[in-house]
Amino acid sequence: MRHAFPTLFVSHGAPTFALEPGLAGASLMALGAELPRPRAIVVVSPHWMTRGGVGVTASEAPATLHDFGGFPPALYQLGYPAPGLPAMAEEIRRLLSAAGWSSLADPRRGLDHGAWVPLLHLVPTADVPVLQVSLPMPLDPLGAWQLGRALRPLREAGVLLVGSGSLTHNLYEFRAARAPVEGYVERFARWTAHALQAADLDALLDYRNRAPEAERAHPTEEHILPLFVALGAAGEHYALRVLEGGVQHGVLAMDHYLFCPSTVPSAQDMLHAAIPS
Repeated sequence: MRHAFPTLFVSHGAPTFALEPGLAGASLMALGAELPRPRAIVVVSPHWMTRGGVGVTASEAPATLHDFGGFPPALYQLGYPAPGLPAMAEEIRRLLSAAGWSSLADPRRGLDHGAWVPLLHLVPTADVPVLQVSLPMPLDPLGAWQLGRALRPLREAGVLLVGSGSLTHNLYEFRAARAPVEGYVERFARWTAHALQAADLDALLDYRNRAPEAERAHPTEEHILPLFVALGAAGEHYALRVLEGGVQHGVLAMDHYLFCPSTVPSAQDMLHAAIPS
């Protein structure tokens, strides 16, 4: 019997998260050591937004994109040489089409830092195939949840679906790496964890009105939308694990959320799920 993989939301922080993993990186390293090897990893990141449909990477060897500027030179020397899996791209496109989403395979698109930076810590060996799925704009939380729901069958095929964003993301208030934590960051993170624990989908989809200081935590929505993709892929019944990450730069809450099947399978069961038939 196959068992579904969990889905994961990661807070990828600033690009320097690659060099300064801290508690958030340690949490991903521990999780990576615990999970069985997936058939592939599919990442949705706010650093790839498209119009006119959903983009799906289809390269056999996706490049590492250094899609940022003004950071230490060492950051630009890092690479994440994970293979791609074009056949999986076609599987993804079939699922999207069945759910009414138009899509386009992109054989030239590489992995942006929303994908490869957290994967440096989760799968440092870079030997699991990685694909990205874009955020089709315009998109709201419900649309992101529906996108995740369309991708839900991937979990049954041994695929780890990762929504990579940021639990809070107000760059207007960006501070030094070890700056004091702003109170609204903790309040928003606490509300989100409680709503996820309660599986209160109505409240989560309406977070803009119900969460404390939501507009300050997210002046724009693109970095929280991957959370709703991961949530949609998780299904209505899940067991939540909060992987603590602390707060970086005073305003970037770095917690991660693992959405496990409500009846959590053993590692051996999950290993069977990772082996394609």
